[in-house]
Amino acid sequence: MPGDNVSAMEGSWKIGEEFHIDKDMGFALPNPLEELPHTYAPWISIARNLPVLIENGQLRAEVEKLSQLSIDELRGHKLQRLAHLVLGYITMAYVWNRGDEDVRKVLPRNIAVPYCELSKKLGLPPILVYADCVLANWKKKDPNGPLTYENMEILFSFPGGDCGKGFFLVSLLVENAAASAIKEIPILFNAMQHQDQDALKKALGKITSCLCKAREVFKQIHTHVDPNEFFNVLRIYLSGWKGNARLPDGLLYEGVWDTPKQYAGGSAGQSSIFQCFDVLLGIQHNTGEKFAASFLQDMRQYMPPAHRDFLQSLEKQPSLREFVLSNGDPDLKAVYNDCVSAMVSLRKYHKTIVKSYIVKPGEEKRMQNQTSADPSEQENKGTGGTEVLSFLKAVLCTTEKCLLTED
Repeated sequence: MPGDNVSAMEGSWKIGEEFHIDKDMGFALPNPLEELPHTYAPWISIARNLPVLIENGQLRAEVEKLSQLSIDELRGHKLQRLAHLVLGYITMAYVWNRGDEDVRKVLPRNIAVPYCELSKKLGLPPILVYADCVLANWKKKDPNGPLTYENMEILFSFPGGDCGKGFFLVSLLVENAAASAIKEIPILFNAMQHQDQDALKKALGKITSCLCKAREVFKQIHTHVDPNEFFNVLRIYLSGWKGNARLPDGLLYEGVWDTPKQYAGGSAGQSSIFQCFDVLLGIQHNTGEKFAASFLQDMRQYMPPAHRDFLQSLEKQPSLREFVLSNGDPDLKAVYNDCVSAMVSLRKYHKTIVKSYIVKPGEEKRMQNQTSADPSEQENKGTGGTEVLSFLKAVLCTTEKCLLTED
C-alpha cells in the first residue's frame, strides 16, 4: 500500500544510514578523511604533488615504480572513499599526463589491481567519478566555520592552478544548496498520504526555494573558474575513456582484465541530487530523446550504490505529479509548477555555462587550429563523453514539458 511505502521511507530517512544521506550535506560525504594509513603514503605523496610531477615529466615514472599494495588496511567507508579519490587522481594523471597526444592505453597492474579491487568493494567504477572529485574532495579551513567557498579547500589538485578548486567546490556548494530540500521529501509523501494540501504546498515551496538558491550559488563559477583554463587543462583530466576518440577502445587495466574497458569521465549527470528531483517531480526523460534518458540511466552506475538505491526507492513511491493532476487544486498546481520551473531555470543556466566553458572555447581552439567546425568533435563533448549541448537541450526540453498547463 502507498501508505506503507511512505512510512517505510520516512523511517529510513530519520535513520539516514541506509541511503548514506547526511542531514546537513545531503549526498556529499560529510567531513571526508584526509590521511590514509602509513602503508599508502606513496599513493598520497603522488596525488598531492600531481601538478609538479606532471610539469617536471616525472609523474609516470613515479607511478610505475610504486609497489603493488593490498587494500586490506583500507577499512571503513570514509577511508575507502579517500583511497578511491587518490587512485582516481593518479589514474587520470597517468593516462592524460600533460594533456597532449601522449596518452597511455594501459594502466600498470601496481595501480590497476588495487584500484579495481577497491572499486568493486565500493560498487564504483575504476575511474574518477563525481562522487570522488566533488562529493569527497573537500575540507573546511576552519572546522567550526561556515560551509562557504572562502572557508573551503580541495584535498587534491590537477594542473590548472585554482581552476580545479573553483570547479569542484562550486559544484559541491550547488549540490549542498539543493540538498537542503531532501528533508522535505518524506514530509511531502506524508502530506500526500494524509491529503494534507497545506503541508504539501509548504514542502514544495521549500524545495523550490532550495533549487533557486542552488542556481544563485552556481553563479560563483564565473568568479572562480576561468573558461579557457577549464577547457584547455582541467577538462582533459576529467575526461574518461568511453566515447573518447583518444582512447577509442578504452583503457586496459593490467592484471585485472584481458581487454580494455570503457568508462565515462566525471559528469554532473552523476549527481544524485538532480536525478532525485527529476524522479520526485515526475520528470521522465525516457519520454524525450532516448540518448539523454539512456545517458542519465547509465550515470547511475557511477553513483555510490546507496545513492542508486535511494533513487530506486523514490521511484517506487506514489507519484506526486499524478496526485497534483488528480487533485484539481489550482493553487497546488501552481506550487508544483513553481518547483518544475526552478528545475527549468537551473538547466537553462547550466546550458549557458556549457556554452561559455566548452562550446565557445572549443570554437576558439578550432579557429586557432584552422580546422573544420564539426560539432561532433571531441572538443564539444562533455567530460562524460556526451554531445553535451545536445544532451542538455534534450533534458531541458523534457523538463519544460513537465509543466502542467491550464485545462
